[in-house]
Amino acid sequence: MVVKTKHFGEIDLAEDKVLTFENGILGFENCTRYTILYNNESGERPVISWLQSLDEPELALPVISPLFVKEDYNPVVEDELLAGIGELNEENQVIFVTLTVPKDLTKMTANLKAPIVINADTRKGCQVVAENHDYSVRYPVYERFAKAKQEKEGKTC
Repeated sequence: MVVKTKHFGEIDLAEDKVLTFENGILGFENCTRYTILYNNESGERPVISWLQSLDEPELALPVISPLFVKEDYNPVVEDELLAGIGELNEENQVIFVTLTVPKDLTKMTANLKAPIVINADTRKGCQVVAENHDYSVRYPVYERFAKAKQEKEGKTC
Protein backbone atom coordinates (compact mmCIF):
# COMPACT_ATOMS: atom_id res chain seq x y z
CA MET A 1 0.00 0.00 0.00
CA VAL A 2 1.17 3.53 -0.72
CA VAL A 3 0.89 5.92 2.23
CA LYS A 4 1.61 9.60 2.64
CA THR A 5 3.93 10.62 5.47
CA LYS A 6 5.03 13.85 7.08
CA HIS A 7 8.79 13.36 6.86
CA PHE A 8 9.27 10.68 4.19
CA GLY A 9 6.78 11.67 1.47
CA GLU A 10 4.91 8.81 -0.17
CA ILE A 11 6.18 5.35 0.69
CA ASP A 12 5.26 1.84 -0.33
CA LEU A 13 4.44 0.02 2.89
CA ALA A 14 3.97 -3.73 3.23
CA GLU A 15 0.80 -4.80 5.07
CA ASP A 16 2.89 -6.63 7.70
CA LYS A 17 4.37 -3.26 8.78
CA VAL A 18 0.99 -1.88 9.86
CA LEU A 19 0.48 -1.60 13.62
CA THR A 20 -3.01 -1.34 15.08
CA PHE A 21 -3.72 0.74 18.17
CA GLU A 22 -7.35 -0.08 18.97
CA ASN A 23 -7.75 2.99 21.19
CA GLY A 24 -5.30 5.22 19.33
CA ILE A 25 -2.68 7.03 21.38
CA LEU A 26 -3.14 9.75 23.97
CA GLY A 27 -4.53 12.84 22.26
CA PHE A 28 -5.03 11.03 18.96
CA GLU A 29 -7.67 8.43 19.81
CA ASN A 30 -9.15 8.45 16.27
CA CYS A 31 -5.85 7.46 14.65
CA THR A 32 -5.54 3.71 15.03
CA ARG A 33 -3.14 2.58 12.27
CA TYR A 34 0.59 3.30 12.51
CA THR A 35 3.97 2.13 11.35
CA ILE A 36 7.51 2.63 12.61
CA LEU A 37 9.76 4.50 10.17
CA TYR A 38 13.38 5.48 10.35
CA ASN A 39 15.71 7.30 8.01
CA ASN A 40 19.02 5.52 7.80
CA GLU A 41 20.96 4.66 4.67
CA SER A 42 23.10 2.00 6.41
CA GLY A 43 20.14 -0.24 7.21
CA GLU A 44 20.89 -0.08 10.94
CA ARG A 45 18.07 1.14 13.13
CA PRO A 46 18.91 4.60 14.45
CA VAL A 47 18.31 5.72 18.03
CA ILE A 48 15.28 7.82 17.03
CA SER A 49 12.47 6.35 14.94
CA TRP A 50 9.08 7.76 13.92
CA LEU A 51 5.66 6.48 14.92
CA GLN A 52 3.87 7.47 11.72
CA SER A 53 0.07 7.51 11.60
CA LEU A 54 -1.40 5.90 8.50
CA ASP A 55 -4.73 7.64 9.17
CA GLU A 56 -3.31 11.17 9.40
CA PRO A 57 -0.18 11.87 7.28
CA GLU A 58 0.78 14.91 9.39
CA LEU A 59 0.93 12.85 12.60
CA ALA A 60 4.44 11.49 13.11
CA LEU A 61 5.93 11.26 16.58
CA PRO A 62 9.63 10.79 17.27
CA VAL A 63 10.08 7.72 19.48
CA ILE A 64 13.02 6.08 21.21
CA SER A 65 13.74 3.03 23.29
CA PRO A 66 13.35 4.02 26.94
CA LEU A 67 16.43 1.93 27.78
CA PHE A 68 18.55 4.39 25.80
CA VAL A 69 17.25 7.14 28.06
CA LYS A 70 17.09 5.28 31.39
CA GLU A 71 18.87 1.93 31.56
CA ASP A 72 16.77 0.70 34.49
CA TYR A 73 13.44 1.70 32.94
CA ASN A 74 10.75 -0.67 34.20
CA PRO A 75 7.25 0.81 34.02
CA VAL A 76 4.59 -0.58 36.34
CA VAL A 77 1.38 -1.03 34.34
CA GLU A 78 -1.86 -2.85 35.14
CA ASP A 79 -2.01 -6.08 33.11
CA GLU A 80 -5.56 -5.33 31.97
CA LEU A 81 -4.32 -2.26 30.08
CA LEU A 82 -2.15 -4.54 27.93
CA ALA A 83 -4.65 -7.38 27.50
CA GLY A 84 -5.91 -6.14 24.14
CA ILE A 85 -2.55 -6.48 22.38
CA GLY A 86 -1.97 -10.17 23.16
CA GLU A 87 0.42 -12.15 25.31
CA LEU A 88 3.70 -10.30 25.82
CA ASN A 89 7.14 -11.80 26.41
CA GLU A 90 10.74 -10.63 26.09
CA GLU A 91 10.94 -11.65 22.41
CA ASN A 92 7.78 -9.94 21.12
CA GLN A 93 7.56 -6.88 23.37
CA VAL A 94 8.69 -3.54 21.92
CA ILE A 95 8.55 -0.42 24.07
CA PHE A 96 9.02 3.16 22.94
CA VAL A 97 8.66 6.54 24.59
CA THR A 98 7.87 9.72 22.71
CA LEU A 99 10.30 12.60 22.40
CA THR A 100 9.62 16.31 22.46
CA VAL A 101 12.25 18.09 20.37
CA PRO A 102 12.08 21.89 20.73
CA LYS A 103 14.18 24.38 18.75
CA ASP A 104 16.64 24.45 21.65
CA LEU A 105 17.84 20.84 21.55
CA THR A 106 19.24 21.11 25.06
CA LYS A 107 15.61 21.14 26.25
CA MET A 108 14.72 17.81 24.53
CA THR A 109 12.64 15.50 26.73
CA ALA A 110 11.22 11.98 26.74
CA ASN A 111 7.83 10.98 28.12
CA LEU A 112 8.69 8.13 30.50
CA LYS A 113 5.23 8.31 32.08
CA ALA A 114 3.29 7.10 29.02
CA PRO A 115 5.18 4.36 27.15
CA ILE A 116 4.00 2.89 23.87
CA VAL A 117 3.90 -0.91 24.06
CA ILE A 118 3.79 -3.04 20.91
CA ASN A 119 3.33 -6.77 20.53
CA ALA A 120 5.49 -7.59 17.49
CA ASP A 121 3.68 -10.93 16.97
CA THR A 122 0.14 -9.52 16.81
CA ARG A 123 1.26 -6.10 15.48
CA LYS A 124 -1.02 -4.48 18.05
CA GLY A 125 -0.03 -1.65 20.31
CA CYS A 126 -1.25 0.68 23.00
CA GLN A 127 -0.09 3.65 24.98
CA VAL A 128 -0.40 3.27 28.72
CA VAL A 129 0.27 5.42 31.76
CA ALA A 130 2.92 3.98 34.07
CA GLU A 131 2.14 3.94 37.77
CA ASN A 132 5.75 4.78 38.67
CA HIS A 133 5.71 8.10 40.52
CA ASP A 134 9.33 8.85 39.62
CA TYR A 135 8.72 8.73 35.85
CA SER A 136 8.24 12.15 34.32
CA VAL A 137 6.35 13.30 31.25
CA ARG A 138 9.31 15.62 30.52
CA TYR A 139 12.44 13.65 31.38
CA PRO A 140 15.53 15.56 30.12
CA VAL A 141 17.51 13.56 27.53
CA TYR A 142 19.91 15.95 25.82
CA GLU A 143 22.86 14.94 28.01
CA ARG A 144 22.24 11.27 27.20
CA PHE A 145 22.42 12.02 23.46
CA ALA A 146 25.60 14.07 23.96
CA LYS A 147 27.18 11.21 25.92
CA ALA A 148 26.22 8.67 23.23
CA LYS A 149 27.76 10.89 20.56
CA GLN A 150 31.00 11.12 22.54
CA GLU A 151 31.07 7.35 23.00
CA LYS A 152 30.52 6.80 19.28
CA GLU A 153 33.37 9.15 18.47
CA GLY A 154 35.60 7.34 20.98
CA LYS A 155 35.74 10.22 23.44
CA THR A 156 34.50 8.72 26.70
CA CYS A 157 36.23 11.17 29.07
